[in-house]
Amino acid sequence: MERFPEKYGYSLASLSESKVRELPALNLAYIGDTVYDLYIRSFLVKNNMGTVERLHRLASGAVNARAQSKAAQILSPLFTERESEIFRNGKNAKSIPPKNMSREDYSRATGLEAVIGYLYLTGDADRAAELFRIIIDHFFGGD
Repeated sequence: MERFPEKYGYSLASLSESKVRELPALNLAYIGDTVYDLYIRSFLVKNNMGTVERLHRLASGAVNARAQSKAAQILSPLFTERESEIFRNGKNAKSIPPKNMSREDYSRATGLEAVIGYLYLTGDADRAAELFRIIIDHFFGGD
């Protein structure tokens, strides 16, 4: 059976490390935001955690800048040197937080999204899964 992404001409990790290093931190965060959301929602569905309304509530509790900021605080001591650099670049990237969000939370969330985007684009699924296990344990008490 052909895998979904390849069937439609996508490769889940088609960039070399050097190409990913050339991308601006906000571009990494842009894709990382989507990967983070998809991972959390996939976990909730795969674990049959309720109705669509409940799934939405659970996902919304974990997929927002405040929650991602908290996840970043938990994960950042575990980051590799390269991940720490990407996190710092994402955190310091010039962006405007929503009015209901502190700059600090928004910046940390952007940094985490940049790390997730980096792992996704370089194809480091094992490392991403390792970090997401910690996030899942924190928000949902494990699988």
